[in-house]
Amino acid sequence: MADTQANPVFQIQRVYLKEISLEQPNSPAILVEQGQSQVDIQLAVGSEQISEDMFEATVTATVHTKIGERTVFLVEAKQAGIFEIRNLPADQMGQVLGMACPQIIYPYLRGNVADAVQRAGFPPVHLAEINFQMLYQQQLEQAASASA
Repeated sequence: MADTQANPVFQIQRVYLKEISLEQPNSPAILVEQGQSQVDIQLAVGSEQISEDMFEATVTATVHTKIGERTVFLVEAKQAGIFEIRNLPADQMGQVLGMACPQIIYPYLRGNVADAVQRAGFPPVHLAEINFQMLYQQQLEQAASASA
């Protein structure tokens, strides 16, 4: 008896740096200023369907470093991947796009952010490892509480 259910397909088509910017609005004066710097790191995950079986997933990092109220540098980077996803139950798509895809592209983002900061003349900023399963669960909980 032939199996009428097609096997699920999950393949990486491409991983790429979608955008990156680095600003040093207070250079050169801030570069010789003494003081403890504060680093604020924000992450965001997104996805969109680009064709029937192709999806783009993105992870965006914003790294803002300040001394007092003055910006030392600001880096914004968006790492993306194109994934072929077929024959997957609809209730599993959110998990794949919100956990599996970001987990694959995040190491590239970490490297690109560290490299950009270092090339700008600063010690590299190493983004921490992220538990995308926990982040996905938090997003679901926030969405549920916002709709309640």
